[in-house]
Amino acid sequence: MRPQIVLFGDSITEQSFRSGGWGASLADNYSRKGSGMPPAAATIFFGANDAALLGRNGEKQHVPIGEYKDNLRRIVYHLKECSPTMLVVIITPPPIDEEGRMAYARSLYGEKAMKLPERTNEATGVYVKQCVELAKELGLPSINLWSKMQETEGWQKKFLSDGLHLTPEGNAVVHQEVVRIFNEAGFSAPEMPYDFPHHSEIDGKNPEKAFQLQCI
Repeated sequence: MRPQIVLFGDSITEQSFRSGGWGASLADNYSRKGSGMPPAAATIFFGANDAALLGRNGEKQHVPIGEYKDNLRRIVYHLKECSPTMLVVIITPPPIDEEGRMAYARSLYGEKAMKLPERTNEATGVYVKQCVELAKELGLPSINLWSKMQETEGWQKKFLSDGLHLTPEGNAVVHQEVVRIFNEAGFSAPEMPYDFPHHSEIDGKNPEKAFQLQCI
């Protein structure tokens, strides 16, 4: 069976398979690639929901910081038990545009919207720190999306559609960083052969030959 890339995450990962999303772009990068690939790769992208604040609209999504870090560790251990050679990449939550979150809440609830955002960039940064520390502890590559995005002026509107989820430009940042890590780990799509021959390699008079060569 063709090795797979598994993406673990929340709604940010779910939305990555929309047009222009980083998940969709990865699927395009690695389409029809199989033979010669490492056994598997996985990304772990949690924290945006876990960092929701208690006492505010999103508190049911809140996960205490210690439990969050332990959950990440358990996911990594499970993946490594399934495949010790699996490439596991940990991605931090993105930064939070608090004004963007408030504007989004007003668009949903009008005057009933809470006067304070359910997430803050500062609180999310605490989860980011634990995420990065865990990756270092386990010897895994990580992508500090929270810091990376804030390096760009106007990141709030450029990378975030509602103060939390990603715009096409934000998705492009994630895709670029994931591909960079994959390439550094020898998981480069351009260097991988296709599962089956390209049509230009198939002789119509002897099609079996191309498939036999692919299996050698």
